[in-house]
Amino acid sequence: MAEYNPILSAPQGANKKPKRVGRGSSSGLGTTAGRGNKGQQSRSGGKTYVGFEGGQMPLYRRIAHKGFSNYPFKKEYVCINVDQLDSKFDDGATVDRTTLAEKGFITKKSALMIKVLGNGEITKKLNIVVDKVSESAKAKIEKAGGTVKLTEAKTVESAE
Repeated sequence: MAEYNPILSAPQGANKKPKRVGRGSSSGLGTTAGRGNKGQQSRSGGKTYVGFEGGQMPLYRRIAHKGFSNYPFKKEYVCINVDQLDSKFDDGATVDRTTLAEKGFITKKSALMIKVLGNGEITKKLNIVVDKVSESAKAKIEKAGGTVKLTEAKTVESAE
């Protein structure tokens, strides 16, 4: 039967001393310190950035930068489904930015606009004042006896 040894130790070869490069020729990693001979990579600070092409004008500077980005002007919405409103609000309640913040749907300082979507069913009569409402959500809210009012001044109406 093998004798029980209570001392835990790492297996042989598991713990090695770190390589100390550039500490004399007798260490085996002296002189060039494993960096090879000469050139940019052998120097201190010789790292290059992503997209570096060896001194050639990089691609991102060679191609023309034209066009317009709509990114700064895009509108971001917080989407809330009618079933979420049905579960969190009481019958006859008003759903607007402040009440949604109190219920934890948005933060009070949120600059995002609010859109109500029609996923799920709604059974309560709610007065909804938001930035945007989908057609299906509007139909479900009005069918339950609620009202929908849009806060945004510019509403897109179909051209007749």
